[in-house]
Amino acid sequence: MTPAVRGVRVRPDLLYLASGWSTLVTDVRGRITGGDPQGFFARNTRVLSLERLTVDDREPVPFSTATVRGHAQVSYAELGDGERLPSRAAYLVVERFVGAGLRTRLTVLSFADRALTTRVRVALAADFADTTEAETGDRRQHGDVGVAWDAAAQELRLTYLRDDLDRAVVVRAEGDAPVRYADGVLGCDLDVPAGGRARVDLLVEPVFDGERLPAPPPAFTDAATAAGTTGGDGRAAAARARLARELARLTSSNGDVMAAWRCAVDDLSVLPLGEPAGPTAPMAGLPIYQEIFGRDTMTASWQALLAGPTMLADSLRLAARHIGRRIDDWRDEEPGKPLHEARQGPLSQLGIDPFRAYYGDWSTGPDFLVFLGQYYAWTDDRDLLRELLPTARQVLGWLDRFADLDRDGFLEYHRRSRAGLKNQGWKDSDTAVVDEHGLVVPNPIATSELQAYWYAALRHAAVVFTATGHAALAGRLVARAAALRRRFHRAYWLPDQGCYAMALDPDKRPVRSVNSNDGHLLATGIVPPRYAWAVADRLLAPDMFSGWGVRTLSAAHPAYNPFSYHRGSVWPVEAGTIGLGLARYGCWEHLHRLAEGTFSAAALFADHRLPEALGGLPRDADHPHPGVYPNSCSPQAWSASAVIALVQAMLALRPAASLRTIFVDPHLPEWLPDLVLTGVRVGDRTVDLTVRRRRGGRTTVRATGDRITVVRRPARRAAAARRHRR
Repeated sequence: MTPAVRGVRVRPDLLYLASGWSTLVTDVRGRITGGDPQGFFARNTRVLSLERLTVDDREPVPFSTATVRGHAQVSYAELGDGERLPSRAAYLVVERFVGAGLRTRLTVLSFADRALTTRVRVALAADFADTTEAETGDRRQHGDVGVAWDAAAQELRLTYLRDDLDRAVVVRAEGDAPVRYADGVLGCDLDVPAGGRARVDLLVEPVFDGERLPAPPPAFTDAATAAGTTGGDGRAAAARARLARELARLTSSNGDVMAAWRCAVDDLSVLPLGEPAGPTAPMAGLPIYQEIFGRDTMTASWQALLAGPTMLADSLRLAARHIGRRIDDWRDEEPGKPLHEARQGPLSQLGIDPFRAYYGDWSTGPDFLVFLGQYYAWTDDRDLLRELLPTARQVLGWLDRFADLDRDGFLEYHRRSRAGLKNQGWKDSDTAVVDEHGLVVPNPIATSELQAYWYAALRHAAVVFTATGHAALAGRLVARAAALRRRFHRAYWLPDQGCYAMALDPDKRPVRSVNSNDGHLLATGIVPPRYAWAVADRLLAPDMFSGWGVRTLSAAHPAYNPFSYHRGSVWPVEAGTIGLGLARYGCWEHLHRLAEGTFSAAALFADHRLPEALGGLPRDADHPHPGVYPNSCSPQAWSASAVIALVQAMLALRPAASLRTIFVDPHLPEWLPDLVLTGVRVGDRTVDLTVRRRRGGRTTVRATGDRITVVRRPARRAAAARRHRR
């Protein structure tokens, strides 16, 4: 399982820090050099595009830069000859702290035998670019920047001179010497005693619509940051601290699995947006998707349930808070339709794009119902069910009224917004859905995974309504799910391919492109058991399984591209979902191959951090590394959660919190002989699970902690699948 290549960094020329809605993007030495996409971003707006530092007219080059807990950074640069005697050694320590604003602490640390005076100069600029503009280099909105210096307050104010957008940033100086300003440069002279230190702090505080966002205190720990900060930054810091305490931990003699889990829970604990209605709900990923992203936020929280339920509760509340209220073609909004994306950058605020509140996705609605049911299974939290029941009714209403355009019994998406997304299923890039000849399929499209999500949504909604006293409605939903399952198989099954059609095109003809959607079908249970092994075999065939994961599109397809977004790349998030589907049907050999590939892929990257999307190159002697999709985010919330979902799949763990019971059917491969999960929460109980693989593959399970019943029981579908294996 140990790969030959390790420690690769995604976007190796950049470092990221984040807290809530703020991100700092620097070069690998911690500098903001003025190039895209570097800068300090608040609410998807770049409020600091340049920070060029000189000491005694020379630019210090850090020799060490490290990130601390995801929201802080420290670097060291040599200012004098450290080997010379008598000592003239001095160092510049640059500490960064990201909150709603940014604090940069510059400390000259002397080991010299005499006093020093150092001239510190910092050139600053702000361009108020949107995150998307900084990422792509394509500037679509412009404005001049006004400059004002207040010597008494020691503040520099840079104001975006647009009548239709109120944006500014204040850079405030604090420290051991007064600061001057001239020609775009802040400067001060620091007197440093022999063997002593002197410092100056630069506090970058964005101003949005008259609200000044404070820089955080100089604290490397989340607890200290939360205690010293109010508002959104304090909520984000408190959420990070809470998740760090809650999320379950895993130990194992397999170091790669243990490291991947540790990285996953650490990433999830530093990605919350800190929203008041859902403080632990994670953003999608850095550096691009620091925003509300309904489907991604909920999916990551669902896949991570084995580690803890709080993220999903907050994600569901966040979705309910932003439910569609009206028909708005520009935003693809409809009543009862959950939010897809919400950004706060200039492009969205000015209406250049519709993403200030954009609803163009068909999967978020069914997902909300599925994940609400899953949350209940893990927690028995009927209070949250009752709180979100009106939203569940609204989502069901949207599915019935708007989601099936032609009333043929299948969900088909379309786009009304001229600036919206063409494809509004799980694969949402413009060229994601292609026919067998490699041509883009026009809208409206009924993709296969949407029908599966709808099937699962009907069944989980039935559980939710039963638990809240609406048994008659629940019965009708179960009947509708059964009818959809029969209808789906007849319309989508491709017997000559041994898999399901990718979609139905506008003329209701099957799109015969072999792709990864079938893994989502397995996860929902819409596949009849006697077909499950054929579907699993097709997913793990050489043209689909790269060795690192399942490709989004077959390598034999004419539109295959291993570095595309959805036409041949490998998405770790799908490994989590597909893994749960394989476990559901007892396809253990397939699951173990998928899990081994995913954990081996994680071991290729720095800190065992899986990126947003891997390249689809085959795992062979010619390709020791799959590469990554060129603009991958890392960390990415649902790549982290996939690690947790795969562990749950290998345990075949199904919670029944209302019964204070866990059902398991663990199947550990030879390369994972043991694992210990500490702090698993089911309902109001917290347990530790120890699972070991014995000779011949038999496993043992031991639970300690709060009293809970652990029942070894294979899923009924798994047993049926084995009986019908071809």
